[in-house]
Amino acid sequence: MIRYARAADHAAIRAVTSAAFGRPDEADLVERLRADGDAVFELVCERDGAVCGHILFSRLWANRPDLYLALAPVSVTPALQRSGVGGDLVRAGLVTAREFGAHGVLVLGHPDYYPRFGFSVEAARTISSPFSGSPAFMALALEDGVFETPLTVGYPDAFDA
Repeated sequence: MIRYARAADHAAIRAVTSAAFGRPDEADLVERLRADGDAVFELVCERDGAVCGHILFSRLWANRPDLYLALAPVSVTPALQRSGVGGDLVRAGLVTAREFGAHGVLVLGHPDYYPRFGFSVEAARTISSPFSGSPAFMALALEDGVFETPLTVGYPDAFDA
């Protein structure tokens, strides 16, 4: 079951995220984004009453009034990685991003993973950000034409830590 994360899930999210990445850095990022008020929404996957996956979308600052989100991170407990949980979270997250009125989503992630959801380096070519030019920096337009003209985005301070 995929649902919105609740405050009662925070400890489980930290445990899943730390285990998924084998270090606490991404779990720390999640907590900083929350503390700074930059998390737009979080989803969890729950199986047998336990959180086994998590995804967070945070706000970006742009040089136009449209809403753009950063997807980061997505994590799945190691025993369930490569079972479809991560993909289910990304797909549910993108549907939710549309419902929130987002025009596009950016990700700094694995170049072989995110293109299956429509993300591409090509879509990010007109975007100026601290991550521009990286093969891991990809974008997905949720509305036609949003990345056809140059766009400058700023990330929340939590990404600098």
